[in-house]
Amino acid sequence: MANDFEKFKEQVRVHFGPHFLTEDKADLKEYGKDWTKVYEPDPSAVAFPKSTEEVSKLMKLAYEYNIPVVPSGGRTGLAGGAVAKNKELVVSLTKMRKMGEPDVRSLTLQVEAGVITQAVHQHCEPYGLTWPVDFASKGSSHVAGNIATNAGGIRVLRYGLTRNWVLGLTVVTPDGEVLELNGALEKNNTGLDLRQLFIGTEGTLGIITEAILKLHRLPQKLDTLMFSVESLDHVLQLFEEARRGPFTLMAYEFLTDACLSRVIRNRGFPLPFQNRTDCYVVMEAEEAKDLDSWLERLFDLGIVKEGLLAQNPKQVAEFWAYREGVAESLFATGLPHKNDVAIPINQIAGFCSEMDAFFSSHYPGWEICNFGHIGDGNFHINIMKPDSVSKEEFLQKTHVVDHDLFKLVNKYKGSISAEHGIGLLKKDFLNYSRTQSEIAYFRAIKKIFDPKNLLNPGKIFD
Repeated sequence: MANDFEKFKEQVRVHFGPHFLTEDKADLKEYGKDWTKVYEPDPSAVAFPKSTEEVSKLMKLAYEYNIPVVPSGGRTGLAGGAVAKNKELVVSLTKMRKMGEPDVRSLTLQVEAGVITQAVHQHCEPYGLTWPVDFASKGSSHVAGNIATNAGGIRVLRYGLTRNWVLGLTVVTPDGEVLELNGALEKNNTGLDLRQLFIGTEGTLGIITEAILKLHRLPQKLDTLMFSVESLDHVLQLFEEARRGPFTLMAYEFLTDACLSRVIRNRGFPLPFQNRTDCYVVMEAEEAKDLDSWLERLFDLGIVKEGLLAQNPKQVAEFWAYREGVAESLFATGLPHKNDVAIPINQIAGFCSEMDAFFSSHYPGWEICNFGHIGDGNFHINIMKPDSVSKEEFLQKTHVVDHDLFKLVNKYKGSISAEHGIGLLKKDFLNYSRTQSEIAYFRAIKKIFDPKNLLNPGKIFD
């Protein structure tokens, strides 16, 4: 299907003016990539619409001239879902940052697609409210990107995934039609919920331009703790004790010593404990009662080696910096091959045991940096490139590794992508988590919404 990009550009200039599109090389490189670091961006141009109406008008032109389009937000994804590498037009939503006032009666907030996650938190805080979607990239991720990928994060254990906190969506389809889905309704039992169909499909069915978010009261008194433990088994034992603790468990995160070492090297942080152990846990609890007795029990049972309780906001930030600095530090100190898997919580120990044996047997000496959200079964497996191996050879080998790793994920009835989606990076492995019948339905739905295959083409499946 041929396209006429020059005629398309002429029409864009007529309808939007001369500065709506950029073909500047630096802009193309910046807006054509995400955090995946694997693919070389190569878009044809970048557009910066300022409203749903402009997105709609632009998509009508793109549809008429058969221009492939990649929606772009904060570009913090790690699966290549926002990468434009085949001369696509990037539609950046970064200029769509309007927010309404939080509605304290209905606990809702209307926002545009390009609003930054942390800005939503700051906007709602004076009202005693929050949008309980929170992760390390909150300072740069966009709301629409969070919704398009059904983002997870550190408080999924307490609040669930992003889709739980979205009441309504405004979506522009590939041919430019504007759909307004569900509004601010809590209950709407009138057939298929198209809103949920767009959440988590990585911008392949439509471009999310606005959302009505569901808010929650700010957590009350929070205690933040950090523990050193001897092994993953102790991480899981500590989690069981935390589940039964005299508090509401808000977040439960772990990282291995390999991760901690790279954070310390990258950020210059001190070692938080007197002695190193294999694993560390950062935990957040709301409205804790009799916390001293609970902590004493942990030491009596020999589950933890050392423990720290944050005494002020500065220490809270320091504890979280060790965990939230991992992803950045892995990239800053080497080249990681990242995997983001989910395993049923009661199967994590068995899966990790087999995974460790696999790497020890087939790839001895490779550094594996694991961290993640143990409380919801999601953890990130990072294979660091050995110095003796070229980038090309490393990527070839990790592609082979992924097949073996995902066979193991499939054996334990897990998911090959817990929160970062499929994008370009994982589409060769989709069959390890989805049946052929499911994938056939995916394709059929894609064809209904996007018969020309112009919107985020090549993502999730070819």
